[in-house]
Amino acid sequence: MTSLLSKRRPRVPQSRLARLLTATVLLVVSLAGSLAPNAVAEPLKLGLMMNFSRNAPGRAVERRRAFELAIKHINEAGGVLGQPVRPTVADSTRSPSGAVAAARRLVHTDGVHAIVGPSSSAMALAVAEQVTGPAGVPTISPSATSPKLTTAADSDYLFRTALSDIAQGPVLARVTRERGFRNVGLLYRDDAWGQGLAGTFTAAWDGTVTAVAFEPRQTGFSAELRRSTAAGAQALVVVADEQETIALLRDAVELGLYRHFTFGDASKSPNVAREVGAERLHGMYGTAGAAVPDSPVSAAWRAAYVAEYGGPPVFTYVPQTYDATIALALAAQAAGNTRGDAIRDRLRAVGSAPGLAANAGPEGVAAALRILAARGEIDYQGAAVTLDWDRHGDLRRGHIGIWRFTRDGGTEDLETVPFIYEADPPKPGAADR
Repeated sequence: MTSLLSKRRPRVPQSRLARLLTATVLLVVSLAGSLAPNAVAEPLKLGLMMNFSRNAPGRAVERRRAFELAIKHINEAGGVLGQPVRPTVADSTRSPSGAVAAARRLVHTDGVHAIVGPSSSAMALAVAEQVTGPAGVPTISPSATSPKLTTAADSDYLFRTALSDIAQGPVLARVTRERGFRNVGLLYRDDAWGQGLAGTFTAAWDGTVTAVAFEPRQTGFSAELRRSTAAGAQALVVVADEQETIALLRDAVELGLYRHFTFGDASKSPNVAREVGAERLHGMYGTAGAAVPDSPVSAAWRAAYVAEYGGPPVFTYVPQTYDATIALALAAQAAGNTRGDAIRDRLRAVGSAPGLAANAGPEGVAAALRILAARGEIDYQGAAVTLDWDRHGDLRRGHIGIWRFTRDGGTEDLETVPFIYEADPPKPGAADR
């Protein structure tokens, strides 16, 4: 016997049923598409890891300003995926263990999607291998230069906007040689950065060198200085952070062991001349990563920085901090979401050809975000460098600057030396990760 329900159920023709199903599917797809932007537009959270301790606080302040200027330019242009970027700042401290603890708080407590920093190579290496690599959080250091970072076990989540010291070491050797020295002492910090720069300097040096390591954060250097003079050194090459540079220069002068010095990038600071004496350091040279010379993009960014803060930056790797921040934001926009692997996989694309050139600064960043929102491609031209990354997250090209201390206790930039990898590695594929 047929039930009452079956008797009352209307018979739907097959063609009409197909039309109803098609309409339903189209409605669901339409609704999903209209909701998709909200689904993927979780606000991008960017962390900044800088060393805010007594070691070079002015350096950290200027880099933080560059980070904040980048966030301002992004958010004034509408943000990433329609949402303002949310910044979070952490102190990477002066030890790798402290940096790892700070990174874990950023990733697991604050929930950042990507990190700018840490500022030093030893901290960047520890953070990349112990925290951000395993957690899948893209990390761009604006100032970590050790060659050891090239082969870090970071699962391809560590990038740099500063050249590796395979570029700086030979330039420092050239500068020292051009000062007329053939026999030098070398004091270097015994960590990833100091070992890397000392190693590339020594490899490029064709004279006599007596290299002596010292412990990070050491305050007395008399024993190491005496050992460095054993072969009759004419000058001292200093690979030390700002506070260490001040302490070892004082010891060298007071002991009467050295009158001539050349310096690595971390010594480029007016604080060094102020503490040691401008009259002692006037005319002494050093090297550091530099922006593209005579670049209208760099000049425009510098003008934007001056307009915001009242004066230009005086410390190293400030525009590189801006570029690292912008690159992460543009990669998230290009990816269409804030997932770490998605951001990482778009970093190389937004930093190199093909694509429309998009310059650093408010207008260029706004244009880049519009192009990416329309699913176009860009080639970001940074405030410091063109972000053409190889398969290790290292820059394929850039510049090393030559600088010297001035009579008034400041520093002046003299020359920029271009650097291009002789072997240009291919972009990574799935097998590289």
